Amino acid sequence: MSLKNQAEKYRQDCAKFLRDLVEIPSESSKEGKVAERIIQEMNKLGFDRAWADDYGNVIGQLGNGPIRVVFDGHIDTVGIGSAASWPHDPYKGKVEDGYIYGRGASDNKQAPVVQVYGAKLFKDLGKDLEKFSIFVVGSVQEEDCDGLALRYVLEESIGKKIGKVDYVCIGESTNLDIYRGHRGRMEINVVARGRSCHGSAPERGVNAVYKMNKLITEIEQLNERLQHDDFLGKGTCAVTHISCETPSLCAVPDSCRIHIDRRLTHGEDKALAVRQIEQLPSFDRETMKVEILTYDTPSYTNKKLVTEKYYPTWVLPENHSLVQAGAKAAEKALGHKPKISRWVFSTNGIASMGQLGIPTIGFGPAMEEDAHSTNDRVKIDDLVTAVAFYAALPTSILESR
Repeated sequence: MSLKNQAEKYRQDCAKFLRDLVEIPSESSKEGKVAERIIQEMNKLGFDRAWADDYGNVIGQLGNGPIRVVFDGHIDTVGIGSAASWPHDPYKGKVEDGYIYGRGASDNKQAPVVQVYGAKLFKDLGKDLEKFSIFVVGSVQEEDCDGLALRYVLEESIGKKIGKVDYVCIGESTNLDIYRGHRGRMEINVVARGRSCHGSAPERGVNAVYKMNKLITEIEQLNERLQHDDFLGKGTCAVTHISCETPSLCAVPDSCRIHIDRRLTHGEDKALAVRQIEQLPSFDRETMKVEILTYDTPSYTNKKLVTEKYYPTWVLPENHSLVQAGAKAAEKALGHKPKISRWVFSTNGIASMGQLGIPTIGFGPAMEEDAHSTNDRVKIDDLVTAVAFYAALPTSILESR
């Protein structure tokens, strides 16, 4: 019997589990109830251990072997925006035409579902379990600060207490392909100082908004010049927010702030991104400064981790044994060779591979373009395929080492 056929026995369980998760709102720092539901499912399926660490990450363990593999899927979601823009209730897990719809169906509540059941199927098969410690991680706060929570798991909750992790597979949407990297990113503010005066005589002051307006035009032009990588694509920068401070609506603003979303391709890093802004003709070092933002929002357990909002680019070479193992496992699940590609958006891989150097790949059902949209959905057939993949991956890792 094929692995896909064996995964079929969990079709209805997976669909119900995912619908349950979609029905529990879990925006970043509010994941407590969805974490409880995942632990409940792990215990029902006979995981050796299932718990939440002090930061709120869910961790389930199967096996106690020497090869430590983490399956990671973040359990927080973005918000829904205007409820009126949704064609259905975003928190009802609607089933239609073989899809489950709702906030988080694609990004990323499908991941703990297929990873929990994939680990369970691996145990059912009764092969090679003694060689592995499989950890299914439901990480928190990824939408607010990708990598922060998974890094804590890898370094502290598993790394220091159990041992170094050997491999990571991320369950973000890949449309059932193998992904091996993505661009990095950083969150940048630029602040310009002016001099306030009465709005009736603007020539007496220096308008900080006007100063910033010139720089914004140059940032738009900078985006066209950023370097390109054949695999990862082009680096980008975009001004995504602007605000000012002024004594009143009858006064010239004395401060203006912009936020820049900067995506970093291969060969770009934090220092380069800052330098490129500071070297623009309108950037005045006397009255302007570049700030890299810091994240310090407490988790739902009220634990605070502080980090700079710089998320490095990462790529695992295509000939790496983990990429090849992933391709082999995907072929077993799909019945054909998968495409090997990369994400457009950012993931927790910035921590596992980008910061810690732990070999990392990604595999998940659903499509990237459905993430954060009112078409947030996943195909139930693809949940079954992904369960088969996660059941196949550990043995494929052994065969590729």
